[in-house]
Amino acid sequence: MEKKILTEETRLGLQKRGLEMAVYFRDFCCKHGLRFYLCGGCCIGSLRHGGFIPWDDDVDVFMPRPDYEKLIALWPKEADTRRYGLQLPNEKVCIRNQFVTIHCNDSTFIKAYQQDLDINHGIMMDVLPIDGCPVKGLDRKMQKLFALLYSLMVVEAAPENHGKAVNLAGRLMLFLVPGHKLRYRLAKYCEKQMSKWPFDGASFITELCSGPHYMQYAYPAACFAGQRWVEFEGEEMPIPEDAETYLSMAFGDWKTLPPEEERVIHHEFVAIQPEVPYLIHRGVLYAKGVKE
Repeated sequence: MEKKILTEETRLGLQKRGLEMAVYFRDFCCKHGLRFYLCGGCCIGSLRHGGFIPWDDDVDVFMPRPDYEKLIALWPKEADTRRYGLQLPNEKVCIRNQFVTIHCNDSTFIKAYQQDLDINHGIMMDVLPIDGCPVKGLDRKMQKLFALLYSLMVVEAAPENHGKAVNLAGRLMLFLVPGHKLRYRLAKYCEKQMSKWPFDGASFITELCSGPHYMQYAYPAACFAGQRWVEFEGEEMPIPEDAETYLSMAFGDWKTLPPEEERVIHHEFVAIQPEVPYLIHRGVLYAKGVKE
């Protein structure tokens, strides 16, 4: 599918709903003592722009693994699930995602690669777990290997952008492990193995669900020793205590604006409607032919 460019009106609508969701998420986490940090573009935006990067459109957060697991248990019981749904990989269906997403239920953001799925297609916020990691050696190599296998089994698609050899190896592994339930069980085993190094007390922290590029980084634990509260679109939001070191390792010269031609977000999407509930599109724009 041809990539589309967001209109200014739609981008601003996404930012508005994303901020609403982030504020609710912040308040929920504060109430239940859960740690999280703005990461990626939102972390850069908080320091460079005082909010969203002007051409950005979504919210991403890091969450230490212990808090991430608590969030999964608490959300169905304590959150306003009528407004905000939590979605994560499960044994019933492959959602083609590796981590928790929080969704605005009264909005629409149907991604092209998920349009055949009968899942939550509301505007989403990515919640990425971060883990302790060994410094180097065999343990670190095995952690990254389990993370790669986890990604392959939970997404059920061979990598397309890492060379023919990697793609072929991924396709072979999927062939050897047929069926969603078996793949999911293997994914859960890999997740347990890759996250067995505790977050608290670790010397280094890593992100294992953001793709092969980012899992190579072992950030000093001091980066995430605490939450640093900064202004984000008029709200107080937490970033890593030493966000500058984290951002420099992950993104290089994050302080300098990219060339003007790169200041645009491309999405492969079917429909984006910030104020329209996704459920009205069921069977028309997504989940066509899916049985009740």
